[in-house]
Amino acid sequence: MNISNSSQLSFRYLKTVKRKAVSQLIHTTQLAGENLLPLLIQPTVEGVNLVAWAANNQELIATNLLKHGGILFRNFQLQEVAEFEQFIQTVSGELLEYRDRSSPRSHIQGHIYTSTDYPANQTIYLHNENSYAATWPLKIFFYCVKSAEQGGETPIADTRKLYKWIDSKIRQRFAEKQVMYVRNFGNGFGLPWQIVFQTTNQADVEVFCQKNSIEFEWKQGNRLRTSQIRPAISKHPHTGEIVWFNHAAFFHVSTLEPTIRKALLAEFSEEDLPHNTYYGDGSPIEPDVLDKIRSVYQQATIVFSWQVGDILMLDNMLAAHGRKPYTGDRKVVVGMAEPVSTITNT
Repeated sequence: MNISNSSQLSFRYLKTVKRKAVSQLIHTTQLAGENLLPLLIQPTVEGVNLVAWAANNQELIATNLLKHGGILFRNFQLQEVAEFEQFIQTVSGELLEYRDRSSPRSHIQGHIYTSTDYPANQTIYLHNENSYAATWPLKIFFYCVKSAEQGGETPIADTRKLYKWIDSKIRQRFAEKQVMYVRNFGNGFGLPWQIVFQTTNQADVEVFCQKNSIEFEWKQGNRLRTSQIRPAISKHPHTGEIVWFNHAAFFHVSTLEPTIRKALLAEFSEEDLPHNTYYGDGSPIEPDVLDKIRSVYQQATIVFSWQVGDILMLDNMLAAHGRKPYTGDRKVVVGMAEPVSTITNT
């Protein structure tokens, strides 16, 4: 055997050993039985640094995320929010600022925020982050700093299943008509436009709306009404898969909890509600259609209990998420990355 062949064999042997050593550091399993979503990744030995491991296993993470739609990293002993931020930067690059907001969040550090600051006794319906917007994050990450005493889970659902399970006639109707989102700001309910658009300058809001295909109308008392038409069905930019990707049910007044819905309808006319949805031509979405959509979400929902230190990484177009009510203290923080946009103008 010559030296060249010997060196090549040694190199291949070392690569095999390295791959084996890496694979022995983690164990993977499907957390929810036969459901692909989510994949659970855990270390097999103590002291595995998640950020360092992720840096050396980017392809493994990316491939499994596209297959499963979400990955739960557990027992990696993440200590600080700063490490969570480093993990996001390692696997997805720079984090995104939370703009064109629909829910209240508190700033933690950098572009890390609290998960939605709704009262603990309220349910947050499943949705895909910013699917109503012209630009949305392809990746969203959750880090459990403190789990609730009871409840507080983050339910998830596979949007590929949602698309397949929703009645074909409903899918076709939304494919043709799309979804119109109507929002009213400054009525004392929901987020004020200054928070949503992260500015106090009306001109800045107008520029943002113009760039993002949002119709706007300033009303008396520094109030603002916007409307925007978006697709209800989208194609994943990497896999080409068709997914159910919208806020059609989430933003519709009928999805609100009964006491909140009753209070809002007593206070506002339908056109002045903080948010509501219609077909893209402005016609109402039928109640039975919304009921069927919500039923499919319920059928597709997967629930797991948070453990302190858990990181849930979701492909935001392949997996919807929400929140269960809870008791006791709970702290789950969020970061987003990799913007996807339908806007071509600059």
